[in-house]
Amino acid sequence: MPRITRNRPMPSESEPAQSDPQSCIPAPLSVRIPVAVKMTGIGRSKLYELIQEGAIDIVKIGSSTLIPVASLEKLLERNRRC
Repeated sequence: MPRITRNRPMPSESEPAQSDPQSCIPAPLSVRIPVAVKMTGIGRSKLYELIQEGAIDIVKIGSSTLIPVASLEKLLERNRRC
């Protein structure tokens, strides 16, 4: 007797292949302080100094302090040396 399996059909060339489900998650718009420290490699104290100087933008929502990722990217771009 032949064995019956219930495999999913192979995607055709016209259908996009399903990739890792996490690849569909959009990049964050903002991050919290500890994540910003890890992303940039800047120390926590220096990050707070840059916020105080206005070099990095912040967004306050309730008691949470969020840093727009675009602000971190601009900071790094402004300080880039070729």
